[in-house]
Amino acid sequence: MKLKKLLTVALSSAILVSLVGCSNVKEDNKIIVGVSPNPHAEILEVIKPQLEKEGYELEIKVFDDYVLPNTALNEGSLDANYFQHIPYLEETVKEKGYKITYTEKIHLEPIGLYSDKVKSIDEIKENSVIAIPNDPTNGARALKLLAENGLIKVNDGELIGIKDIIENPKNIEIKEMNAEQLPTILKDVDGAVINTNYALSANLNPTKDAIVIESKDSPYANVLAVREENKESEKIKALSKALTSKEVKEFIEKEYKGSIIPSF
Repeated sequence: MKLKKLLTVALSSAILVSLVGCSNVKEDNKIIVGVSPNPHAEILEVIKPQLEKEGYELEIKVFDDYVLPNTALNEGSLDANYFQHIPYLEETVKEKGYKITYTEKIHLEPIGLYSDKVKSIDEIKENSVIAIPNDPTNGARALKLLAENGLIKVNDGELIGIKDIIENPKNIEIKEMNAEQLPTILKDVDGAVINTNYALSANLNPTKDAIVIESKDSPYANVLAVREENKESEKIKALSKALTSKEVKEFIEKEYKGSIIPSF
């Protein structure tokens, strides 16, 4: 009886160790990434087969705003996120104190000015209303785009705001709104500066529908963001490698035809 009892305990322990081991293996091989719907989710779908060959399961979680993906990453419910450019990430880290960094630059989404009312920048009249993103980095980016195309003049600086407009000859009203809302209010304003991911989601083609668009040498490359403590993990290395692969580059160039540009 004593021997039988010992064998039972040993067998139970072995089963417990086995279950725990299996649980750890499954968890370690699962990569959860937070993304914007387009183009980030579409690009990640391309690399699922690559990661599966290396033994990793990729789970894609779609977010419709620019705040929650960094919160979720910092709290540990995501392994990485892929939706933001470097200035936005740096500003979030500075403001929130998150221990987040990035591994690779993946692509550039040129921001553009869209309108349902005019066909060219020259048609924008006095007292027109133009909406821009209300977050600091994309708001600054939008103002610089308007300045580069002669609508306003602004102070030098990285994170400029409406207060930095120093000349506004057409007395344009700049209306700040959440970035994801901008495509829905095009009919109510004379123009809106919209990020490419939200433009694509609204069936706007940046290369065809934008009145003016950011130049290709823009510094606002979208990156793969990770927690600092997790940057050198094997699964993050595998994810980074897959996202900068030949397959992804070819997909971006073929699928988006210049409206999105590889940054690697």
